[in-house]
Amino acid sequence: MNTKSKSDSYAAAGVDITAGYKAVELMKKHISRTLTKGALSDIGGFGGLFELDLTGISKPVLVSGTDGVGTKLKMAFLMDKHDTVGIDCVAMCVNDIICCGAKPLLFLDYIACGKNYPEKIADIVSGIAEGCVQSGASLIGGETAEMPGFYPVDEYDLAGFSVGVVDRDKILNNKTVKEGDVIIALASSGVHSNGFSLVRKIFDVENSDIKSPVAELGGKSIGETLLTPTKIYVKPMLSLFDNVTVKAVSHITGGGFYENIPRSLPEGFGAKIEKSAVRVLPIFNLMQKMGNIPERDMFNTFNMGVGMSVVVAKEDADKALGILKAAGEDAYIIGETIKSDDGVVLL
Repeated sequence: MNTKSKSDSYAAAGVDITAGYKAVELMKKHISRTLTKGALSDIGGFGGLFELDLTGISKPVLVSGTDGVGTKLKMAFLMDKHDTVGIDCVAMCVNDIICCGAKPLLFLDYIACGKNYPEKIADIVSGIAEGCVQSGASLIGGETAEMPGFYPVDEYDLAGFSVGVVDRDKILNNKTVKEGDVIIALASSGVHSNGFSLVRKIFDVENSDIKSPVAELGGKSIGETLLTPTKIYVKPMLSLFDNVTVKAVSHITGGGFYENIPRSLPEGFGAKIEKSAVRVLPIFNLMQKMGNIPERDMFNTFNMGVGMSVVVAKEDADKALGILKAAGEDAYIIGETIKSDDGVVLL
């Protein structure tokens, strides 16, 4: 830790640079878990270095993704639990990258806070590291910005950036989609990290008891359930790409079914989804009931229990399901592609 760099004047303005040094020391053990063969730089440098291994890749294409955790962070503040939102941050980036067929390589984070509490920052980074381990990405750098007067002292914002690589010839090509292709759902772990402005309004989280057990949630509290981190689908999907021709993949984030599934399909095609096939998680049923939310709004805002959708040919469906289930995914068929300009048709 740097013991010579210190500014009393800066500290008087609310920024303790020595706290930053302590936070870096505390997070190093978490970062070390994520480092893969390509990671060349140690934490604390001016840039993160990563050496590309292009073995087996003839036309490398870099794929990048960036995102944040959004107002789900309010739940972390209220529950005073900060070691899972980092998983959300990584997931929101790498789950997008995998939709192109790319393998995530590296991740960088950005944490902005009102006051740098080193232990809290280390907790956040522990979650980021866990997300990186789950996705096979190296955490090669980041930034912690202490911004007194801009953020409340007990609050922070969290965002991230990831880069992956795919052979140009293996980029998913939705032009191969045909009518009658099968749409497979990969189960979500919960609300993931979207729609929390509405979630917080439904439960009035700032003024309600969110820590007591709730029968409809299997005895878990609302706060605990809502903080469940976003599921990361990278490794199961990479296994699927290696064994089955995947035509399209959609990460079900903000906008739910109606916005995200059509994004993965070519013009002139839509998705016929069997509503009865969707395994809706209890948290969504509770939200719909408590908020009196119309069903269409639920499917147009939340993932409803489906974190990712995958399109394969009908003859490949059983093989795809077997591979995904062998990788630990709760995967099942929810519909098929249709010729339509109406996007998603929910029956």
